[in-house]
Amino acid sequence: MTTKQDLRNAYPFGMLAVDLADCATYHESSGTGGVPTASFFTEADWSDIDERFARKWVGIGPQDVFLVRTPYALMMTGHMAHSGARSCGATVVPGDNRSLAMPYSRVVRVLHDLRVSMSWSLPTETLLWAAAAREAGLDPSVDFPHLRALIVAGEPLSQARRHRIEEIWQVPVVEDYGSTETGPLAGQCPAGRMHLWADRVIFEVHDPRTGQIRPTGSGQLVVTMLRREAMPLVRYNLEDDVEISDEPCPCGWRLPTVTIFGRSRVAFRVGDKVVTPGQLEELVFSLPIELGVLFWRAKACPERLTVELEASDGRGNEAKAVLTGLIADTLGVPVRVDAFGPGTHVPREVLTGIAEVVKPRSLFGPDEDWDRALLYY
Repeated sequence: MTTKQDLRNAYPFGMLAVDLADCATYHESSGTGGVPTASFFTEADWSDIDERFARKWVGIGPQDVFLVRTPYALMMTGHMAHSGARSCGATVVPGDNRSLAMPYSRVVRVLHDLRVSMSWSLPTETLLWAAAAREAGLDPSVDFPHLRALIVAGEPLSQARRHRIEEIWQVPVVEDYGSTETGPLAGQCPAGRMHLWADRVIFEVHDPRTGQIRPTGSGQLVVTMLRREAMPLVRYNLEDDVEISDEPCPCGWRLPTVTIFGRSRVAFRVGDKVVTPGQLEELVFSLPIELGVLFWRAKACPERLTVELEASDGRGNEAKAVLTGLIADTLGVPVRVDAFGPGTHVPREVLTGIAEVVKPRSLFGPDEDWDRALLYY
């Protein structure tokens, strides 16, 4: 197999299979582990990426205003959505989500005023937009009538959270899956299942315990790109935990289905039980919508699970009692749940503030703060 470490060892040009003059763009992973993984793409590579990204069952067309709310810079995700939506004729709004120039208050204004019909973001972003919209006096289910789909990717998404987002916004949540090294790899069908784009990529599953590689089953996702020019990848191990099946899907798409666990298979022991993020997310977002729970966090210690959540004003005790019972009955672990009012975990100023984006200056007036000279923030 090709590993992420192989890509790091080959940085920056060691995996490049064409002349640099034939490349269209260069991208990197986030690089949090030190040396990043480098990815080059030709124009032909981009044509393939655009086509795979456009495979949305809700469709993308010239009538759409498409908000891109993932990072641009060296990462692939924002550029991929921007290019894919433009290839379908959509009007793209390049929102980014690592820019001081695009706070949540501005995202809500753009969603509303520009009549955004589709968006591309992390699932968590859509909950932050809902909270920011309410702070602005808007109802997500009523005041964004042009919105018709929320396209999400980048983090595991439980069925309970998906349903809660759809309940809040009253539009379908369409899940997507890919990576900076590969571009889009899978997309959701009308029946709600994720299908691998097996006409463009060979998919396999690696069992790290036995070393076996199989076309279906559970393990780490391994991909061989069939049309990649700039940087062909052969049996590249993405190291994401998945389960691949070739069982027929009700939608009729004759492509294998995949369940993507990602980090959701990370587990912590509490008492004599094991707790996963996915288990907790299912329980948190199964709380009644009237309790207003959008944001939560938890810490798993050997002696006890501690959960904190934000609930609507006056509903904290109810949310606490219901979730405590759900966790005790379902997971059977010692638990303490603390409920707080809105603005505790996500401060209101984050949802309502307008960032001051300062351009570099050298000359200031007598009453101006010249400590801001040459600073960009």
